[in-house]
Amino acid sequence: MTDVLPVALAALWGALTGALLPRAAYRFTTPQGTPWRTTCEADHPLTGWLGATPCRRCPRTTTPALPTVTALVCALLALATGPRPELAAWLTLAPVATLLTAVDLRVHRLPDPLTLPLTPAVLTLLALAAQLPDHTGSYRTALYGALTLAAAYLALHLLNPSGMGFGDVKLAPALGASLGWYGWPTLMLGTCATFTTGALYGLALLLTRRATRKSAIPFGPFLLTGTLLGVLLGAYTS
Repeated sequence: MTDVLPVALAALWGALTGALLPRAAYRFTTPQGTPWRTTCEADHPLTGWLGATPCRRCPRTTTPALPTVTALVCALLALATGPRPELAAWLTLAPVATLLTAVDLRVHRLPDPLTLPLTPAVLTLLALAAQLPDHTGSYRTALYGALTLAAAYLALHLLNPSGMGFGDVKLAPALGASLGWYGWPTLMLGTCATFTTGALYGLALLLTRRATRKSAIPFGPFLLTGTLLGVLLGAYTS
């Protein structure tokens, strides 16, 4: 019972926070270079960023995808991490990761209002976790991981801007800090998982003729998926 309760509470947290994401996902889903949505399709003004529906005045059926995915991610994080202080950081970041994934899949865009505050948020949460007993990570390698992944993705962006968007570069230090918390092997594993999942997705699109070699695919979801896999393994084995 004591093992099941934290996982159940984490899943409940994920479901509740995920249920508030549809409005933000709708408002952020705009093409590159255009402002965020301020009205719905019926031209009703959109107020606030959190809500179960894009517009309070429009009857619209919501899908359970966002709360379901967020609940599953939070449950997996709780199962792997256990009752350690860093779990609070992972559960705080999970809804943001889900929202970023949803937006990037739809419009190939990682919004600055989400990516830019993410790195200081991750570092602050991990700094607090490092001050508490029973934590299993290293804040020093979290800092080094943030710098390493930021530098690596910036280099990739400069070498091939069409293949690596600058939004991915802005997201990289937060993910590097999360992976670096559990050490360099976890950072390497998460990075390898990122490129492996991205390559498999691209290959599947090519084989099913849903894309060509020149087609752009969103890389943010694979950054986040690879980081999740790395953090899960790092937490479980630490």
